[in-house]
Amino acid sequence: MASKLADAGERLVVLGRISGLFGLRGELKVNSFTEPPEGICNYTPWLLQRGKVVTEHKVATGRRRGNAGVVVTLEGVADREGALALIGAEIAVRRAQLPPPEDGRHYWIDLEGLKVETVDGVALGEVSHLFETGANDVIVVRGDRERLLPYVPQVVKDVDLAAGVMRVDWDPEF
Repeated sequence: MASKLADAGERLVVLGRISGLFGLRGELKVNSFTEPPEGICNYTPWLLQRGKVVTEHKVATGRRRGNAGVVVTLEGVADREGALALIGAEIAVRRAQLPPPEDGRHYWIDLEGLKVETVDGVALGEVSHLFETGANDVIVVRGDRERLLPYVPQVVKDVDLAAGVMRVDWDPEF
């Protein structure tokens, strides 16, 4: 669940969104895309984007709070009025802030832009983006046409980030 934001050419990863207020002291409710949800608090600073404006904020405190989800306070946001201005902002971090993925796993943002070819060397296009379904994640490949490939080991045979190539077991006619 990642999308890119522009920040002086750096790759940014969206980890959540500020969804509302919690209390009167500037606390914010956060819709986190991390697992576990409160893990979003471990990444600081946050780059908050509302419209075309991006601001940097350090997380002061964060915790899971029952049905409210994740509740955070940000340095420099001390009251309800200051927090109100942040509702709806996407929460992003710099790609470099993320830990290295486990062996055999990849961050979606690292897959975006890879050339996709079949195991027989037939070019299918480039990874545009990925999205979740209930069953599995899906890779959107744009080339001569758009293809939706399941992101499962039976299809994705090799990801070579250094070469910028993903090899898939896929019929190019499909």
